[in-house]
Amino acid sequence: MGVSVDKINLVKLCVGAEAVEDLLNWQKNPRSKGPDGLPRHVTRMWPKKEDALLNGGSLYWVFKGVVLARQPILRLDQVTGSDGITRCGIVLDPAVVRTEAQPRRPFQGWRYLRDEDAPRDLSGTRAREDALPPRLSAALAEIGVL
Repeated sequence: MGVSVDKINLVKLCVGAEAVEDLLNWQKNPRSKGPDGLPRHVTRMWPKKEDALLNGGSLYWVFKGVVLARQPILRLDQVTGSDGITRCGIVLDPAVVRTEAQPRRPFQGWRYLRDEDAPRDLSGTRAREDALPPRLSAALAEIGVL
C-alpha cells in the first residue's frame, strides 16, 4: 500500500502587483508563460514538499499584504536560465481563483501554507464583484468582517 500524502500549498508575494487584475494582465504576456503556453512562476529554490504540492496544492498570491487569489499548481519544471542556473518553474493553472482576504506579514520567497489555514475561495457571486482595494480588504479581514 502507498503512503498517503497530504495536500499543501505555497503562499508568495505578487511583486509589482497591487490587485488581482495586475496578475491577470501579467499572465497574458508571453514572457509569463512556459513553452506549453501555461503560466509559470520561476523561483530559485525547489520545494522540498513537492509530492504534497502536486497533490492538489495551489499558489496563493499576496497583494499589498493580503492574500486575494490562488492558482492550482499543475507541475514543477526545471528551468535553466541564460546564466546556466537551474531553477524551479511552478506551472500554474491559467484560472485565477479569487479568495477571501487574508492578511499576511511581509516575507521573502515563498512559504508553505497548510490547507486548513488557507483562505476559502469566494463564492460564485462574490468572485464576480469588483475587488476592494487591498488595504481595505486587509483592514476588514483583520477585524473579521471579510
